[in-house]
Amino acid sequence: MGVTFPNESLEYRAARNRLLEEEIELRRRMEAVAGARRALPLGGLIPEDYLFDTIAPDGTPTKVKFSELFAPGKNTLVVYHFMFPRHPLDSRPGPKVGTTAELRLQDGPCPSCTALLDQLDGAVPHVEQRVNFVVVAKSSIDRVIAFARDRGWKHLRLLSAENNTFKRDYHGEDADGSQMPNMSVFHRESNGEIRHTWSSELLDEPTDPGQDPRHLGTLEPLWNIFDLTPEGRPKDWEEQMQYHCCL
Repeated sequence: MGVTFPNESLEYRAARNRLLEEEIELRRRMEAVAGARRALPLGGLIPEDYLFDTIAPDGTPTKVKFSELFAPGKNTLVVYHFMFPRHPLDSRPGPKVGTTAELRLQDGPCPSCTALLDQLDGAVPHVEQRVNFVVVAKSSIDRVIAFARDRGWKHLRLLSAENNTFKRDYHGEDADGSQMPNMSVFHRESNGEIRHTWSSELLDEPTDPGQDPRHLGTLEPLWNIFDLTPEGRPKDWEEQMQYHCCL
């Protein structure tokens, strides 16, 4: 702990060193949790080889089976459940431009999911060096692709579960049909069987006072950057489709 910065006080350095001990312990706990996650037994077999709507590289609508989402040599698949349409209780403004701006608010995409996918789009080329990654929405594939074009997404592989039960089966959708922002991981075994290995179940657990579920809290740069600041996470602010400065 030999780090110092210009003009810092002894009080600051002592407090910072105490915090550093906590950060070291947090790092250890995060690695322990990641190790426990890796050590989970394989979960259940997928109940069917789901058929998704997608867009082929030549721009034509097509279908793809769940088993076809695994590229050769990559046996893990990470799926983000995109809330498109948004949750019915979400009253934040929708897009102001593009084809999705013409939709009813309740039929449009979730601003929080959109913010996360904005951030993940740039990570996908790196992620896909090791594992497969897809985004599954409930809305029709033409709406999903149109919205992706409006946002400038270039790397996300987008699918629609409009015509299957995948999102319901893996808790990306409530019993009443409301969409939920889950993430799920699947593994293909050597015999070709595909099993569920993990999903972000924190979403369904009670939170401590003043917290949101943070079920993907270690993944999202936006909120983690806020955690580094003196102000912390804003209590009266949520992600939006666009801001005064941009988008």
